Amino acid sequence: MTQSGPPASYTAAVERYLTGAGIAKSSARIHRISLTTWRGMLAGEPAPTGPARRGAKPPAFPVATIDDPVLPEVLAEPAAARADEMAADIVNRELSARKAIGWWQRHGWIECDPTIGIERRPAPPDRTKALAGNQIAALWRLDVALREKTQWKMPYESAARADEVLCLNVEDLYPQVKRGRVTAKGGATEWVHSRSGTIQLLPRLIARRTRGPLFLTDLRAPAGTATPGVCEETGRARLSYRRAAEIFEENTRLPANPLASPDDIEDLDGWTLHPLRHSPLTYDAKGATSNPGASGPIPPRLRPLPGALRRAPALSDSGEWTC
Repeated sequence: MTQSGPPASYTAAVERYLTGAGIAKSSARIHRISLTTWRGMLAGEPAPTGPARRGAKPPAFPVATIDDPVLPEVLAEPAAARADEMAADIVNRELSARKAIGWWQRHGWIECDPTIGIERRPAPPDRTKALAGNQIAALWRLDVALREKTQWKMPYESAARADEVLCLNVEDLYPQVKRGRVTAKGGATEWVHSRSGTIQLLPRLIARRTRGPLFLTDLRAPAGTATPGVCEETGRARLSYRRAAEIFEENTRLPANPLASPDDIEDLDGWTLHPLRHSPLTYDAKGATSNPGASGPIPPRLRPLPGALRRAPALSDSGEWTC
């Protein structure tokens, strides 16, 4: 729907951005909180912290106020003070407001970026590359869609990179030997060996499909999407790494912060996809049994699994997966 004329207020500009810029519904609330935080600072008020960030309603002001030439200098002090009192991840997430500012500039509503000069804060490095056993157990207890269960289980069981798993096509899977063909970092073709957890989930995920991306988006692909990235049978596109990482982070906020209140979920940070592939290898090295049959921290993707050459789920004569 075409929207004529600039919005009268910052609040209206935010609403137009959230509804007109293609922001996913699951991400819109985070953008709204970030933009509300900046609205307070733009209006000369301290930015809210903690639960007060949700539902905060600073005074309304015209969106044209953003073009005040002194605003970048005025914002510098409260932005620096906020960076000192809030976690780096939260501060950096709030800088997503710049995407809205760029969108407003492209629509001709404003000309300046008042956040110019405000830099992202380096987040403390995560020294734990693997999730602990209790964290993995909490992950498998989450009530999530079949696509997510499979997409998380596969790198955990195979030690493949999440972006490699997302590049899998249905025709790249060889269920008889529990493996799939992926293009690894650097362009080399390698095999990802699956375990029982993945093998049990794949038939339901694939259903009647015979070709195309294994992991699909929820909605049909926009017109003009490259054909190799679209499933011909459903019209849906390949799930991107960015979206997969976003879904994983959003769903793991409470498991990653077991002492936090569900009311604070918007202020929490979940896990990244990267530790999944390291977790079973870590348990192997410690002599645990999270990776049965393994011998030391050798990546499962580089060796056949116990029983891998026995018959496993196969494609039926009709082209469907059977268990």
